Amino acid sequence: MFVIRSVLSNAEHPEYGSTPLDFPISDELYDHVIMQLSQMGIGRTQVQDCKINELNSWYTVLKPLESLTANVDELDYLAKRLDSFNDYEAAQFQGMASKLELSDIQDFINLTFSCQQATVIINFADLEQVGRDHIITSHGGCIPVEGYSQQDKKAEALKLILSGNGSVTPYGVVYDNGMKLEPLYDGQHFPPYLYQPCQLAIEIQPADGGSTACLYFPTPDQQLARTLERAGATDAADTRMKIVMDELPKEVSTRIDLHRESLAEINEMCRAVAGLSPPERKKLDAAVLMAQPQYASEIRQLTENLERFDFAPDVQTPEEYGRYMIQQSGRFEYDPNLEDFYDYRAYGEQKVIAENGEFNACGYICYEGILSLEELMMEDPAEQYQRESELQTGGITL
Repeated sequence: MFVIRSVLSNAEHPEYGSTPLDFPISDELYDHVIMQLSQMGIGRTQVQDCKINELNSWYTVLKPLESLTANVDELDYLAKRLDSFNDYEAAQFQGMASKLELSDIQDFINLTFSCQQATVIINFADLEQVGRDHIITSHGGCIPVEGYSQQDKKAEALKLILSGNGSVTPYGVVYDNGMKLEPLYDGQHFPPYLYQPCQLAIEIQPADGGSTACLYFPTPDQQLARTLERAGATDAADTRMKIVMDELPKEVSTRIDLHRESLAEINEMCRAVAGLSPPERKKLDAAVLMAQPQYASEIRQLTENLERFDFAPDVQTPEEYGRYMIQQSGRFEYDPNLEDFYDYRAYGEQKVIAENGEFNACGYICYEGILSLEELMMEDPAEQYQRESELQTGGITL
């Protein structure tokens, strides 16, 4: 689903051709898009070098951007901001952009953070709704229920209309309510904005006290590098970092140390964890407690090899494990009529010894891989496959 559909080219070298590009750019396509633009000599991190040959959008107020140049990340950020708007916010944005006669992408981006202060009247026939919208808008988007219920919605609507402060636009009659276009985006540093769920958010700031930026993991590799470049934080030794949001599994979170970790490794780990279901996340916590990884790269290896672990959630004793295996694992045909004949404890103790498993805060877990846990966490998948192949002879595991 696109918010902005464009055709971009190199203004200085039209002979390089043009490329169609939809915004927002999906994470899956981002690295490819940046490479494609770089082959045309455009798409640099902090340069407005993409000429917009064509621009189509439901947000028709953006049409003045056509024929101008913009930065690809500016277009992407603007599209993400607009993609989150409901119908009324869209009307507020378009109405105020029209009233202010905006044509610069920096102003459009900044307007996405302030347009919610404006009131827009689209249907004068419903004064109750007009008053309701204006009351909520003038109170910053929220108002106590008691105070709201006591307001005369129609009276507020009439008062607003009779004030004569409205501006007629193609998107409705707009009342700015004293709104000011604040320069939150300065042309280099994007204001923090979480477009989609993430595993980890890290605030970064150059040691000299410059503007902060937020990294949301996982993120495309190119976007990680470009965000650091925009923030002037390419040297980790001269950068302050702190975690501002953490949605990682509990045991994973406790092992993240920004002072010794590579951001690229943290990103790869978060990318692996993002694909896990809730039960798999709990299983990963159990695997982390068992393997005791020290680095994000090791946690990533555990995440990518979870199928090598057997896990019984919340099981804490051999008897509970025996009961789980016989009744819930699906490996046996449990017959409740034979309940008195099952020795859950003995069977559980036997399994724990045979599997070399352990009980921890998450449940019971055992590792069934060929490599040791230390080797598993150290090697990449290709090296693991080669090592395991070397340990296989005629289909028999040595």
